[in-house]
Amino acid sequence: MTLTRDSVELLAPAGTWNALTAAIKAGADAVYLGGKHFNMRVHKDDFNLTDEELKDAVTFSHEHGAKLYITLNNLISAEEIQPLKDYLNFLDKIQPDALIVQDLAVVKLVRELGLNLPVHASVMMNINNSRAVEFLQDLGISRIVLGRELSLADVALIREKTGIEVEYFVHGDMCIAISGQCNHSGVTFGQSGSRGRCLKPCRWAWKFVDEVSGEVLDDTSHKLALKDMCMLRNIPDMIQAGIYSFKIEGRMRPPEFISHLVSAYRKVIDGYIADPAGFTIDEDFWRDFYEKRVRDFTTTFAFKPVTKNDIGLSGKREPRFFSAGVVETPFDDAEVKKIFDDLGKREQGTGKRDKPKLNVRVSTLDAAKSAVENGADLIYIGGEVFKPLKPFTLREFKAAVKFAHEHNAKVILNTPRVTRDKVLNELIELLDKLRDVNFDGVLVSNLGSLNLVKTYSTLPVYSDISFNLFNDVAADFLKSQGVTQAAASIELSFAQVKSVVEKSALPIEVIVHGSTESMICEHNFIKFYHPDYDDFATPQLLNKHFALEDSAGEIHPLRVDQFGNNHIYFAKDLCLLPYVEKFFGAAALRIDAQDYSPEVAGLTTKIYRAAIDGKDYAEDFEKLKKIAPRKFGSGVYRFKQSKNSI
Repeated sequence: MTLTRDSVELLAPAGTWNALTAAIKAGADAVYLGGKHFNMRVHKDDFNLTDEELKDAVTFSHEHGAKLYITLNNLISAEEIQPLKDYLNFLDKIQPDALIVQDLAVVKLVRELGLNLPVHASVMMNINNSRAVEFLQDLGISRIVLGRELSLADVALIREKTGIEVEYFVHGDMCIAISGQCNHSGVTFGQSGSRGRCLKPCRWAWKFVDEVSGEVLDDTSHKLALKDMCMLRNIPDMIQAGIYSFKIEGRMRPPEFISHLVSAYRKVIDGYIADPAGFTIDEDFWRDFYEKRVRDFTTTFAFKPVTKNDIGLSGKREPRFFSAGVVETPFDDAEVKKIFDDLGKREQGTGKRDKPKLNVRVSTLDAAKSAVENGADLIYIGGEVFKPLKPFTLREFKAAVKFAHEHNAKVILNTPRVTRDKVLNELIELLDKLRDVNFDGVLVSNLGSLNLVKTYSTLPVYSDISFNLFNDVAADFLKSQGVTQAAASIELSFAQVKSVVEKSALPIEVIVHGSTESMICEHNFIKFYHPDYDDFATPQLLNKHFALEDSAGEIHPLRVDQFGNNHIYFAKDLCLLPYVEKFFGAAALRIDAQDYSPEVAGLTTKIYRAAIDGKDYAEDFEKLKKIAPRKFGSGVYRFKQSKNSI
């Protein structure tokens, strides 16, 4: 097909009216922006448009031959659902060209309300496999913003397989964590990155340390501060990969800067389309563009795995630091107790006071047996395991199921949280080989895995925390897709969890104890920062436990799974033991013991079993505090609520 101006869409950001007009004047084919609520950039009151301005923005854009997309791409809490419905009805009246969404509740409501609004899937939906794309296509999603961790080759394959219209970032601030899989700001500060309030802990200064000895192996630098994406020199590669929409990040940038970026990308795109075979970059033009950069540049995962050279270690070009490291709140903090006392008073007769089941996620057969022997009603096995542990073998799966069923416990097959098409293909093989094993269900972590399990298995489906479940409407949507139980987001405060549990028609599981991830990254930080690491000479270093130390002296464990992904953990393990009865009414309480020895997993299970059953656990809890790998914290429960966007 012959390339034309219509072959590619140059998509520009805008946070103000002046930025909108500057972007269109500079040559943007489309602009994305948000209203005063429900979007991913809500830090400043003088950014984002009022309802009246949004209406005018649609008119202005269309009069100038440009499309306008409204960002409705944050997670929605239960108390925001009615205002969300009102906002959606307003947007239907002004008719933007599409909505960019993250929360499945928005997808459900657009359909239920009968709105004539095209929907695009945000990068925050964590879409990195073709089965997730196919799932969303069946829901009527017309465009996908694929995960930033995908290479152009990955993108081309997904597009070829599904035929979906693809949007891909070409320039701007990039997260180090896998899209939609960062909980650090939400748990530590009550301001979720998935709700437009990220305080950017990835931009902090960190030390790389030996977790056991505390030895500093690489001194303080900005180890997670990814440089800005810049694909200006690679426009031909993107066009040939079949990407349609070239997205510039930067809704908080001033009009002059946006105009500068749009003009530059317009020039290169038009130059290549006019003469693909004869196209080259004007080096004087590039030099001028480069000198005006904010951060230094990288192409991130577009062509090859990210290296240490793609990290802005010095921090000198960071435009702003939003926060600094803080000491995580202990589990027995007086303010946390007050929050539970104030908000934990339930009305009588709600019908949701039943004792919850006790579920435990483990990484080894011995830990599985220990959890079952100590009172677990259900165990999760499989999925990611952390080096030096090995993945479950077929023999171990069978042994775990047999042992659990003999003790009247259920066993759920866990699946990886990060699933490229290759991993999904392996999951098909695993499901086939385990067909004669009497599992009680499958735990899935993304839409692709959900789609696959529904296709290849008749087992009940459970959804994990990676779905970022924030409200009962999204829970109802998952139920309509065959999910039988869903885990609530670990960024929800107690009041918000309580609301979801009480309103949802789907049984809800709440994590109450364990090591919880702040970020999942497709980066090898040990390879980056260990002075002795070599792929061939010292691969065994991946089996050791290292950590990242923040400026407050908190040690965040670093774990490497069998796929090479790095999991960064909070410094303290979540412990809600004193408040177990407050969570009665939830379908299940979960212990995340995947980083625990069999002894710790068993003792933790025993204690929570006693707490649920109303028995004394004080002596055992004192033992647990002595052998637990980390101190206990209260996670997001130090806050009355995850801060809303309205």
